[in-house]
Amino acid sequence: MSNERDTRHGAHAADDGDDTAAVARPSGKRSARRTRAGSAPADTGSLATIDRPSQKKADKTAGKAKREGSGNPIKRLIKFLREVIAELRKVIWPNRKQMVTYTSVVLVFVIFMVAFISGLDLAFIKGVNWLFG
Repeated sequence: MSNERDTRHGAHAADDGDDTAAVARPSGKRSARRTRAGSAPADTGSLATIDRPSQKKADKTAGKAKREGSGNPIKRLIKFLREVIAELRKVIWPNRKQMVTYTSVVLVFVIFMVAFISGLDLAFIKGVNWLFG
């Protein structure tokens, strides 16, 4: 497990006879990506360009969107429901213990926030009554 973690974060795995090379996975952090890329120094002031689709591609996608939007509404509804079911199958549902934990955390947070806001409200009421009395 530790070799796997070390390999993920850029360290080299110990040579254990395995011929597979360690592949550095992206960390998702912008600073790490900038330092690893090394292609443009930070002090050059170069700006990133946005890839904009050409006018022909934009026209094709606009025409395709119009065609997808029109059609039999029942077929579109059935397609939508199938896609919803496909996405719901990908969801990792929490088990009972996790659900109880998450629910209790949310309830405690809501109770805390209600008490905090109520306390602020009472403090402001007292402050205004004292000030303008």
